[in-house]
Amino acid sequence: MTDNVENLILEHLRAIRSDIGGIKDDVREIKQRLTNLEPLRVFEAITPTSRRYSRPARMIRSFERIEHRLDLAEG
Repeated sequence: MTDNVENLILEHLRAIRSDIGGIKDDVREIKQRLTNLEPLRVFEAITPTSRRYSRPARMIRSFERIEHRLDLAEG
């Protein structure tokens, strides 16, 4: 009787160990995929903002140069 119980417990422990091994593999894959996505998300987050502000800033500098050349600038 005791042998049957021990064998049953060992069988369950082996099944649990196998399941945990599969979960570890899944978590490893998810971590890898997230690691690959993080730089893309940062790039997507930064790029539109920098594009939004860089063009108007260049236009303002161009207008300031034109005003300066035409002596329209104050100061």
